[in-house]
Amino acid sequence: MLLLSRENIKQVFTMAEAIEADKTAFRLFSEGKTDVPLRTQIVSEKQNGTFLFMPSYAPDLDAAAVKIINIFPDNIEKGLSSAPAQVLLVDGKTGYINALLDGVTVTQFRTGAASGVAFDVLGRKDAKKGALIGTGGQAETQLEAMVCARDLDTVAVFDQNPERTKAFAEKMNAALKQYGAEIHPAASSDDAIHDADLIITVTPAASPVFDGSKVKAGATVSCVGSYQPHMQEMDPVILTRASKLYFDSEEAVLSEAGDILIPLEDGTITKEDFTGDIGDVLLGNLVGRENDEEIIVFKTVGIGAQDLVTAQKIYEKAREAAVGTEWD
Repeated sequence: MLLLSRENIKQVFTMAEAIEADKTAFRLFSEGKTDVPLRTQIVSEKQNGTFLFMPSYAPDLDAAAVKIINIFPDNIEKGLSSAPAQVLLVDGKTGYINALLDGVTVTQFRTGAASGVAFDVLGRKDAKKGALIGTGGQAETQLEAMVCARDLDTVAVFDQNPERTKAFAEKMNAALKQYGAEIHPAASSDDAIHDADLIITVTPAASPVFDGSKVKAGATVSCVGSYQPHMQEMDPVILTRASKLYFDSEEAVLSEAGDILIPLEDGTITKEDFTGDIGDVLLGNLVGRENDEEIIVFKTVGIGAQDLVTAQKIYEKAREAAVGTEWD
């Protein structure tokens, strides 16, 4: 079994490769070529935490995986990660475990890459300005996926903590300088989304973090943070303005995401407003963007197929480069 740390993974894997891996995962999922049960959640009221178990299997890849990712917000006060995770990659031919990968890094890559897929497939080709709302653990790869998918001039970043926002922008300007986009802090979410062609929200908010009436025509919006029924970072106004609404998995979104469940329940939207899963756009079964004026929304909660394909691609590259630690 190969042990792959965060450093090992980043040594052999890039965001561009993560975006291609997610495209493969979404295609396989939409073709029905993956077995991806809805993730199991166990809530710990005692510790204010949630245990998440995400299994997946793809016969075409001869591989299976289980990701265990646990959401413990109070860990921050202890100086620990709020979302510790590991991915077990299993040989689909023998049932043996091929690798144990740092799940935080796999999750960051594949979650960021989902927005990258949405922007690559659905975003305006001439997009020049981006907006990122949220600077938490998933924000760095969300930002990288955005600037990887489109050649942006600027990205405005907003978080409720101005000092954290400024520090994040400074850090990411240095980390992502090869992409050429200027990353700067915004004074408000309205300031961030003003004239933005690409927008990402990645927060644990229970109420909307931007004004949907102020999103420009032609924008593509990727909402990432809501993964429980009470969470709603997306302003439902944007759903009434959007021409199309896509998902990574409609079934998964409807099982847990308040961004869609709440406006469905109050009648803001109906299922008739759904366009479908992004995998079907990649397969040519669904139309994507048809003009530069329509607003398009992508809602993602993450599916096990992303973890499986991403982990498999990382494992293959690590084997080729002789990177990682063998555990016999």
